[in-house]
Amino acid sequence: MGEKLTEKTAQIMDERFGCDTLLSVATVEEGMPSVRIVDAYYEKGAFYVVTYALSNKMRQIAGNPAVAVCGEWFTAHGTGENLGHVKDERNAEIMSKVRAAFAEWYDNGHTNEDDPNTCLLRIQLTDGVLFHNGTRFDIDFT
Repeated sequence: MGEKLTEKTAQIMDERFGCDTLLSVATVEEGMPSVRIVDAYYEKGAFYVVTYALSNKMRQIAGNPAVAVCGEWFTAHGTGENLGHVKDERNAEIMSKVRAAFAEWYDNGHTNEDDPNTCLLRIQLTDGVLFHNGTRFDIDFT
């Protein structure tokens, strides 16, 4: 396992992923991996994704919360968790940041916050490998 998240690696992660980010998310169901690209927002060791509670992704995470992610010169393992409806008061603070990050497209009709199955997925990172300017950082997010 690598070093704990340092000030330097935290800054790199914030700059690179603290915005609308395309992220590959891999799940496993019955030994079969599945991967898809999602829009994600990063903050404090976790990625946040607005998604649909009845999607294959969320069904697979409910059965096995272990996930892997891959983005711009970064790969990691983590744990997926359905935080509930995007309008749930418990999600208000993070959703205000997610909406701001996704502002360019969020209200274009693709996302229906009034649908009770529109939910917030948190991917809490556990460990990862980050490359920056030719340097490899092995990060322990726990």
